[in-house]
Amino acid sequence: MAGTDPQSVATRAVEPRMHHYEVAVTWTGNLGEGTRTYRSYRRDNEVTAEGPPVIPGSSEPAFRGDPARWNPEQLLVASLSQCHMLWFLHLAVQDGLVVTGYRDEADGHMAEGEDGGGRFTEATLRPEVVLADDPADRTERIARLHHRAHELCFIANSVNFPVRCEPRDPAQQEQSDQSAPTP
Repeated sequence: MAGTDPQSVATRAVEPRMHHYEVAVTWTGNLGEGTRTYRSYRRDNEVTAEGPPVIPGSSEPAFRGDPARWNPEQLLVASLSQCHMLWFLHLAVQDGLVVTGYRDEADGHMAEGEDGGGRFTEATLRPEVVLADDPADRTERIARLHHRAHELCFIANSVNFPVRCEPRDPAQQEQSDQSAPTP
């Protein structure tokens, strides 16, 4: 690389790659009076971005929201779960594990403060992975990949509360179900 400043090459090599995300959130809950009173409007909104379908949003039903719409707290837990899953699938390919099914029953806990605000105190992921075959070291490999996926997850690395991963192994569940005495 004749004529290239070695300092600029070294700097470019360690610069992080930045990503930018744009969404629009539009309130759709004006019933004609705006926010004249706490009960005069709905919490309905739409989350949009170029490309994907609209996400119908609201607040949690405890805060006068529509239970048929996604609330921000659910979307945060879903983001944690999705990010972990996508990393796990990527790592499974690299590790030679063929995943044929993946489901996570994740949850999050939020504590409300006396002033009405709140914060998440924890989230727990409970992924269940189905493999095409059953390698002898299945449990260790899956645990290692979940651990690494958790380390790499962009969303888990961005929140200020603990995110735990408690993988469930359907193969082990089947074995324990078969060995349990029938009533």
